[in-house]
Amino acid sequence: MYVKRVLPNGVRLISERLDTVRTASIGIWVGNGSRYEPAALSGISHFIEHMLFKGTEKRTARHIAIAIDALGGQANAFTDKECTCYYMKVLDTRLQTAASLLADMFLHSRFASADIELERGVVLEEIDMYEDSPEDVAIDKLFEQCYAGSALGRPILGTAETLRAINAEAMHDYMHHYYRPQDTVVAVSGHFTEDDLDYIAGLFAIMQGEGRNQIEPAVYQPSLVLREKDIEQNHLCLSFPGVSLLSDDRYAMNLLSAILGGGMSSRLFQSVREQNGLCYSIYTFTTPHLDTGLLSIYTGLGADTERRALELIVHELRTFCEHGPDPDELSRCREQVKTTLLMGLENTGSRMMTIGRSELLRGQVLAAEQVLRAYDRVTADDVLSLARRVFDLSQASLSVVGQPGGADDLRALLR
Repeated sequence: MYVKRVLPNGVRLISERLDTVRTASIGIWVGNGSRYEPAALSGISHFIEHMLFKGTEKRTARHIAIAIDALGGQANAFTDKECTCYYMKVLDTRLQTAASLLADMFLHSRFASADIELERGVVLEEIDMYEDSPEDVAIDKLFEQCYAGSALGRPILGTAETLRAINAEAMHDYMHHYYRPQDTVVAVSGHFTEDDLDYIAGLFAIMQGEGRNQIEPAVYQPSLVLREKDIEQNHLCLSFPGVSLLSDDRYAMNLLSAILGGGMSSRLFQSVREQNGLCYSIYTFTTPHLDTGLLSIYTGLGADTERRALELIVHELRTFCEHGPDPDELSRCREQVKTTLLMGLENTGSRMMTIGRSELLRGQVLAAEQVLRAYDRVTADDVLSLARRVFDLSQASLSVVGQPGGADDLRALLR
């Protein structure tokens, strides 16, 4: 059972007590990510995420590192397009200590200039590391092009140029304006007491600020991205406009994705890999956001098999749009999705992630039983109708990293 407490300043404290475990996970969720940033400060949210571990008014970076290790738990953070999260998982007896440490980092980071210069180099190395992963490049570059001209299309890590302009003053000013109490959720899952929750509430009651961050609407545009790279395989990402994370169709979308490329029995895996031996890896995935989303297909294969693989993928999509899912296929994938959901709730960290993200982005947390019932209500006609709306080849986008074929030839394949 989830319990939500709204503090006088607007910070939401959402908790889920589990009496059968000895751990507790706590996460600070902020409704701020790369799509809220001014273009000139692209990457500042991710840079701040790094800097919160680099020292506060009363703790040095080394002190923070030692304190985290001394707790014997896990600590980390991440930034994406629409939120940032700082989290820890510890024994229940150390929850207040962990919360105090996280709150100090979150509310009192000092952003020393020397630390910023050192960490800037770390972030630049992270950008270079990403460039060494052609799968990530294929996916992210297509995403950037599909939403070009809007903040949603800009990279989470920023660029070398925008990172150079970020200093301590910019970080303090950005946190003052974009880290707002009403956009902050503190999520706790595991074993804890009411005294623990009161203590956590007291830590965040001092947070100041008003209002909510607003997104800039993103407009999808069909795109073709070809990136030459001296590698053995071509990495392809084929995308279509999907549904938002607030859409009632999100359950049907997840089932559609599972049927097409969610496992070894999926249509694309069987057709492209098992029956024709054209690739090692092929899968589908969804990328939902507050106002838009994508359904994408990824595969990595040789340049000489690229055309045949794309022909097969398009053939499978057209066949699905003609006939829809088989009854046993829908049943199998429904159980696959539901099992994945339930297995993901077997540790406090995953449960904290679920309730924190849901409260922050959707404003509510559905019980697992409610989500399972939502999947059970999806019919074959629902999935077929959604597929026919989504798989419009005139709206398809394609990214190829490696030794891509000619642009005209690839466009003709999609037509």
